[in-house]
Amino acid sequence: MTPSDVWLPFPPAELPSLPASLAYHHWDGEDEFPADPADCAFYVVPYMKGPSAALRPLPGMTRLRVVQTLTAGVEHMLPAVPTLPAGSVLCNAGDLHNTSTAELALALTLAAQRGIPDAVRAQPEARWEPTVRPSLADRRVLIVGYGGIGAAIENRLVPFDVAEVIRVASRARSVERGPVHGVDELPSLLPRAEVVILATPLTEATRGLVDADFLALLPDGALLVNVARGAVVDTKALVAEVESGRLRAALDVTDPEPLPPGHPLWRAPGVLITPHVGGPSTAFRPRAERLLLAQLGRFASGEPLRHIVAEGGARRAE
Repeated sequence: MTPSDVWLPFPPAELPSLPASLAYHHWDGEDEFPADPADCAFYVVPYMKGPSAALRPLPGMTRLRVVQTLTAGVEHMLPAVPTLPAGSVLCNAGDLHNTSTAELALALTLAAQRGIPDAVRAQPEARWEPTVRPSLADRRVLIVGYGGIGAAIENRLVPFDVAEVIRVASRARSVERGPVHGVDELPSLLPRAEVVILATPLTEATRGLVDADFLALLPDGALLVNVARGAVVDTKALVAEVESGRLRAALDVTDPEPLPPGHPLWRAPGVLITPHVGGPSTAFRPRAERLLLAQLGRFASGEPLRHIVAEGGARRAE
């Protein structure tokens, strides 16, 4: 008998128009499973519950056909890919987080440029300290990782009169807005960049991409904004640059994460930190529901799924 169970991180009653041909169970990472994992055909990974919860039911899901994450990055799921049943697929969240993450990237950039963290620290002490801050207008902004989120970031930058948006992806190509440079061109592009926004997925190619050599090529006073993954940046190299005062940083992600108390990044000058909140905003839930309804509709009707990033037993070629 073909399994038809679907495990959802949201109560099924809260999702309208679910395909009636499937059986739904609510599981959001709790200790007890809602049903026999062996009957699960479509598993929606709990959101923001950590890798241990995400991976825990998979060994028992012997007839699984779809693993659907609610994250754009799937590095936390990749260890399980070789053990997934043959014919199964791993899907990421597609453009689910484009809006929220791009919004935070812009907020971090503006806050860092206009000195909002300093103003927040001055307020309880009633210190009135006007000063000239760098604008976002007229800056050259380099986006590393020009996919859906990168494009959404550019959409939000353009109304702020930036001087230039420099787009970088794994391979060179052209888009409607202009050229996208290959990552191999970074050494010639970084000296021009006054703001660098990281929006690339974490892969073996991007792990540690932002190292001491990368940072050394940036001009004095440049701002590094990371809404990608913490491990894209060599933390030790970044600490050295920000502690010297040469560079600034606005980080939604860090390595390690959570950033432990006493870590030098907490007190480094010119560093703004948010606790990995690029995705979780009020924009998340309605977009997550639309994604799941669309994917489950395709699954129930036998149509091809979208956002497939890996297949059971082996990762897809990049």
